[in-house]
Amino acid sequence: MMNINFIAMGKLKEGYFREACAEYQKRLSAYVRVTVREPEPQSLPQNPSAAQISAALEREAKDILSHTGSGFNIALCVEGKQLSSERLAERIQDLGNNGISTVNFIVGSSFGLAESLKSQCQMRLSMSEMTFPHSLARVMLFEQVYRAFSIINNGKYHK
Repeated sequence: MMNINFIAMGKLKEGYFREACAEYQKRLSAYVRVTVREPEPQSLPQNPSAAQISAALEREAKDILSHTGSGFNIALCVEGKQLSSERLAERIQDLGNNGISTVNFIVGSSFGLAESLKSQCQMRLSMSEMTFPHSLARVMLFEQVYRAFSIINNGKYHK
């Protein structure tokens, strides 16, 4: 059974987003082992400088990497590749067929991910060219990964 890890900076504040993620996590657990890790984002002043942001992202990168182990790392970032639900399912299935047992989906803080971290990921994924609230993007990611496994397993969820 494959391991899917969601590593996202910070806890979800809104109860309805936590409930949505929990629901998809429960559904996904029928197909894979799911782990959610929520490292604490670095504190920054009200109007941080570029240097302060960069330093914080580097510290967050080290924290994130401590949770990835030897898995296949997928960074969610705006410059990543956009995939259809079917193509994401194919990609995940290909990973499993090639002996990859752990996939880490990595979501940064509100300032994103350090370039040093993204360069260590085997894939960069973008949800859309549109901008979404951080919490909503996490729900969408959970839903799309669940949809991918439903597609892989010929489930009825994806129509």
